[in-house]
Amino acid sequence: MTIAATVAGTALSLLGTGVASAGTGPKPSGPSAAAGSVGTEVGNPSSSAAQAAGVCSDAYQIGTTSYINRNTETIASVKQFYSPGCDENYGYLWVWKSFLDKNINFDLTVGVWSYDRDSLVGTRTVFDTHGQEFWGNAANTVGECTSGYGLIAITDEPSNEVRTEKRC
Repeated sequence: MTIAATVAGTALSLLGTGVASAGTGPKPSGPSAAAGSVGTEVGNPSSSAAQAAGVCSDAYQIGTTSYINRNTETIASVKQFYSPGCDENYGYLWVWKSFLDKNINFDLTVGVWSYDRDSLVGTRTVFDTHGQEFWGNAANTVGECTSGYGLIAITDEPSNEVRTEKRC
């Protein structure tokens, strides 16, 4: 499976008293996900899958959500999360139920794209799965320009990949 850099983002920065980096920004006022260990489309850092991946429980979404499409159908959401307590970023991929209902197994990769390194960091790859919630490994990229990254590959079809907006 080849991971190609195909999507360019828009750099965002604050001028004057400081610069916004990939891991900074205001924390959302409410919880980013449902309480407990259940995964959600918005991303729950306390979910069983997040905890198994070592995601810090204070992580919250930064930047935009991007969507993976298969032809004209949206099949997954991709996000980037930041943990102020652990000072790390994470990629997040949520597969939509409407796609899972088709009973198609797939391979996927999720992580954080570092523009500074021109590479994927905190990568987690899962083969022949039918799961719904996937977290990347911790990425030590807070001082870098980054995007959340997700790729889904289905046998005998082109890979479908996206990045969230570029955050610096």
